Formats: sequence, structure tokens, C-alpha cells
Amino acid sequence: MKTILIIAGSDSGGGAGIQADIKTAEYFKVFSTTAITAVTAQNSLGVEAVFDLPTDFIQKQLDAITKDFKINAVKIGMLSNKDVIDLTYEFIKALKIPIVLDPVFISKAGSTLMSDENIAHLKKLFKFTTILTPNLHEAKKLFGQDFNNELKFQIPCDTVIKNIKDNDLSIDKLYYKNGSMKEFKTKFIDSTNLHGTGCSFSTAIAANLALGKNIEEAISLAKNYVYSAIKFAPKLGNGKGPIRHNLNGFMS
Repeated sequence: MKTILIIAGSDSGGGAGIQADIKTAEYFKVFSTTAITAVTAQNSLGVEAVFDLPTDFIQKQLDAITKDFKINAVKIGMLSNKDVIDLTYEFIKALKIPIVLDPVFISKAGSTLMSDENIAHLKKLFKFTTILTPNLHEAKKLFGQDFNNELKFQIPCDTVIKNIKDNDLSIDKLYYKNGSMKEFKTKFIDSTNLHGTGCSFSTAIAANLALGKNIEEAISLAKNYVYSAIKFAPKLGNGKGPIRHNLNGFMS
């Protein structure tokens, strides 16, 4: 059984973060190990409190995992401060396995979740990133340009930009370091049940890379998974509800 390591925060509401990551990996029959960076008090209505775990304890989690498990891919999510970014950099720089980085610093609605200093610091991880998965707001912040069919400069790592709406389609655009681009399309679903889609998408990519899929196969499988997970969302909570991570018995 293939194993991934998830470095991310915890969502007490169960729709995003580590909780969504584990559920997603299980759907793809991949085992999850975790290094939790922060814990949150949140639900479908929003985040009420965040507690960053001490970096020495995050390091102890990483040490415990790597001394006992063979890790086939790493998914990185919420890194809430400079020290955690530095710790993660030191950890991944020697790895020779796929690294999926979900930058998690601007929400889908455009709210900034990280300081400009920490966003700039996050870029040091790109050197060792296999695939970066920003939303459109994050991509513009990171690279300073609109993403059309052609890049004006060379990006530091392969990057897939999520959920660009085009009429009745949701398009993910994969930009390769060499400047080429490939699109992945599903129907656009107008839904309030979108909590955790970014976490689940990046983890689905990591799980499929761990299984030996190439980047395009992994993105295609992740894209279709998230589409179905939104389509069959369980409609829980009074705000932005979670998607359905376990699609067994629901796939059309």
C-alpha cells in the first residue's frame, strides 16, 4: 500500500485540512501519515480560532513518521508562519519523491490569510515542489500576472491553477516550467458546498502521484474527483458545507 505524508493544519469542522486530506487519500486507497502544523476551531460558518503548534513538536512528528514509514509522496498545506516554512524547507530539500504544495494563503473569496512577508518566504519551497496548486488569487499574488494561455516568464515549478470559470465550465490550467499549458475541464457546479475543495484536490494529486500516475493523469483524476464530490455533497452545516469525500456508491 502506498503512503503519503500530509503536512497541514487541522479543521475541527472536518471539511478541510488534515481531515479532508485523510478522507481523500483513503478514497484513492492510499495510506496517510500526518504532521499537523496548526489546529483550528472552525465550522462551516468560518474560523473562530487558530493555534500554531510549536515547530519542535512538528519536527518530532516528521521524525517519528520518517523513521518508520516509506513515504511515496508529500502533500503540503497550511504553513502559517516563517518558522514552519523554514522547517518544511529543510525537510523536503533532500527528498526524491513527488511534493505537492497547496499554498493556502488567499481564500476562494479573495481574503488574505498570510502576511506578505510569509508569502514571499513560501516561495523558497518552489525549488523542491513537483506541482503547485494555487487558486487564481494566489497565482496572481505569487507571479504578478493574469494567467491566460501563455506565460510572460518562466515559472519555477509546474503549476496548476484551479477552477477558472468559463461560462458553464470549470477549467484547471496546468502550466509547465517549459511554458506549455494543458487544460482540464468539468462542468461548473454553482454550489455553496465547496469547503475543502482545494485541500482535497491537492491531496488527490499527491495520492495519485504516489500510485505512479504522471502529473497529467493525477490532475485529471483529482479534477473529476472534486467535481463528483461537489455534485454529491452531503449538505451539512449552516454555511459553506463540505464536499463528499467518500464517493463509493455515489459515482454516476
